Order: sequence, then structure tokens, then C-alpha cells
Amino acid sequence: MTTRAAIVSDTHVPSRATAIPDWVAEEIAAADHTIHAGDFDSVETYERVERLADGELTCARGNMDPAGLDLPAVATATLEEVTFVVTHGTGSPRTWHERVADAARSEAGSDAVAVAGHTHEVVDTVVDGVRVLNPGSATAASPATHETMLVATVEEGEVTVEQRTR
Repeated sequence: MTTRAAIVSDTHVPSRATAIPDWVAEEIAAADHTIHAGDFDSVETYERVERLADGELTCARGNMDPAGLDLPAVATATLEEVTFVVTHGTGSPRTWHERVADAARSEAGSDAVAVAGHTHEVVDTVVDGVRVLNPGSATAASPATHETMLVATVEEGEVTVEQRTR
């Protein structure tokens, strides 16, 4: 079986963008599962993503999410025997990679795939044995210059990641 996951973060609607771009919404709706690494920025944006994902949503709280949005700091999703650990990555950009990898390792071990946002920069790298992903900002919220997201395909324990940009 193959599972397709839309990976987004830092939508920042309405503080930095007016809406989630149509092409991002289409990718979320087409996915089997959606991962959002925080900074929805409003309850309404969270609810829209949840509707688009048809309830198949794993997400973490971002530093810009309102208090009324009761989300965990760290969440996990297991897709086709691969565990994704989702956190926002809040803190200094200088230590972001290590902080995110450590969060994944402490939550699910070195085999986990870490997903975080916060920096608005697209990342697909390995840090001390942990694959670390950052989809950037789905709405090109500053300092991003392009709308970006990732699409992960999980099949037989293997993860393939593609970047989508507009």
C-alpha cells in the first residue's frame, strides 16, 4: 500500500496572508494524510485545513497559534510503518536542526522522520541519523519568498519527498 502525505507549515492566515493558496488546498484535499507543523495563526485556518484533510490531520502548535487552538507541542503519525514526529521548532534558527532531530529522537527514536516549521525555509536533510523535513511556508509568509510545501510518498517503509513551489 502507498500513502501520500501533504506536509505544510507556517500558513500564517490571517496575520501574514489572506488565505491558503488554492494549489496548496488542492494538494491537501488529494492527500491520504496531512501534516501541519504549526503556525496556522487562527482557529479558522486550522478548521479549514482539517476539513480539507477530511480529518486525516496530524499537527503541532506553533508559536503564533492562538491560545484557543489546543494543539500539542509534539504529535506523531505512523504512516505505512514510518513514524513522523511533528513539532514547530520554535527557538533560535541557529540550533533548529539539532532541536528538531532531538525532539523526534526522544519521541520515537532515530528511525522517525522529523517534521517542523518555524524558519519558513525548505529543508530535507539528515541530522545525526534522523531525517528532518521543513516544508517552508505554504503562503510565502516572510521571510519566505515562495509558497512551498512537501509531498511525501510512503511505501513499504520507504519515504520519498517532493517539494512543491509556486
